[in-house]
Amino acid sequence: MRRRWTRPALVTLLAAVALLGAGATLVPGRAPGPATVVDRSPARELDAFVERTETHLATVPGDWQGWAALGLARIQLGRITYDPANYAAAETALRRSRAVRPDGNASALTGFGALAAARHDFRGALRWARLAVAADPWSADAYGVLTDAYVELGRYPEAGTAVQRMLDLRPDTGSFARASYQFELHGDQRRAWELMTRAREVATSPDEITFALTHLGELALGAGDLDTAAAQFAEGLARVPGQPALLADRARVSAARGDLAAAITDLRAATTTLPTLDHLMTLADTLTAAGQTAAAAETDDLIRVTTRLPGATPATTDIDLILFAADHGDARTAVARGRALLAARPGVPVETAYAWALHAAGDDRAALGHANRGLRLGTRDARAHYYRAEIRLALHDRAGARADLAEALKINPNFSLRYGVRARTVRTELGGPA
Repeated sequence: MRRRWTRPALVTLLAAVALLGAGATLVPGRAPGPATVVDRSPARELDAFVERTETHLATVPGDWQGWAALGLARIQLGRITYDPANYAAAETALRRSRAVRPDGNASALTGFGALAAARHDFRGALRWARLAVAADPWSADAYGVLTDAYVELGRYPEAGTAVQRMLDLRPDTGSFARASYQFELHGDQRRAWELMTRAREVATSPDEITFALTHLGELALGAGDLDTAAAQFAEGLARVPGQPALLADRARVSAARGDLAAAITDLRAATTTLPTLDHLMTLADTLTAAGQTAAAAETDDLIRVTTRLPGATPATTDIDLILFAADHGDARTAVARGRALLAARPGVPVETAYAWALHAAGDDRAALGHANRGLRLGTRDARAHYYRAEIRLALHDRAGARADLAEALKINPNFSLRYGVRARTVRTELGGPA
C-alpha cells in the first residue's frame, strides 16, 4: 500500500467546484499533452476561483449553488495548504447555501460530507453523504463522499457498491481513482493500475493529471518498480515543478537506488514548502541512513513539536503519529493514539498501525490479532507484512515470521529505509535466501 496510508477525498471536489460554479470553471480548457510543461499551482487556481465566486456572491447572494461551490473550493484549499481557516470559511459558505435553499440542496450536503471527511470525521461524512444521496440519487459527487466514508470506516463491501454507482453516473478521474484504491486494498495491483491509468486518461485539468501521475507512481513504487515510478514522478514534476508530494516521492526512488544525497535534497525542498508529517519522517529516516544523525535528530524534534500543537482529537489523530511514537520509544502514546484512531476509523491501515503500537508496548498477542485484521483483505503492503513478521518473531513463530519477511521483500525490496536492512538480515537468519 502507498506511503500515504489513507486516501483523502479525491479530485472529484475539483470537478464539483467547476460544475457548481454557475458557469465559472476552475481550470479553463482541456489538459495539455504529455510533452507540455504546465507551471500552475492548484492553490493559485483555487484562490482565483474563490475570489471570482466571492465577487459574484456579493452581487447575487441568493445563488445557493455558488455558495456550495465556494465551500467546496475552500475545502480543497484547506487540503492543499493545510490551513484550517479554509475549513471554517467552507462551513460558513455551505451554511449560507443551505440557508438560501434548505431543502433538496444536495450540493451543500455533499460539501458538508466532504468537510467532515477533510476533518477526519468519517462518521459525520457518512451521515452527510447519505443525506446528499437521498436528496439527489444522481449525484456522483455524493457517492464519492459516501465511498470515502465507507473506506475509512472499514466498510469495504458498501464502499464497493458506492464507487460502482459513482462510476455508473460519471466515469471520471475521481471515480476511477476511487475504484483503483478499492482494488489496491484487496491486493489486485493489476486492476488498481488499470483503473488509475483510466483516471489519468480521462483527466481534464492539470491538477487531475498530476494527481493521477502521483498515484500511478506510488502504485509502482509500492510494488518495487522503481523505473516506472520514476517516470510517473518525472512527468508530474515536468508539469508542476517543485510540487512537494512529487518531490518527496522522487526522493523515495532516489533513496531506494542508493542516491541518498539526491533524496535529501528533494526532501528538504518538499518539507520547506509543505512540512507534512510523512515527508518529515521520510527525511529523518533518509538522514539517518546517510549517517547524518544530528540532522535526523533535529527533524525528529521538529516532528515532536508539531504533534504537541493544539487541535488534535481522536478523530484527527493521524496514522503517522502512531507510527512515529512507536518507532521512537513512546509506546504508551502510540497505543493511546492507535486505540482512539481505531475507534474513529476502523479500516485496515489503522489496524496495522495499532498492531505496531501494541508490539512496541510488548503486547504481541493482541498485536497479532490486529496485524491479521490489517491484512484481511489481501492488501499487498510490504510494511504491513514486515510488522507482522516482527510480531510473530516476538511470539516465537519463526516460520510465520520468515513467511511474512519473504512476502514483504517480494512485494517491495525497498519498502523501508528504517527496516529494510533488518528485514533482509532476519530473513537470512531464519533460513530464507540471502
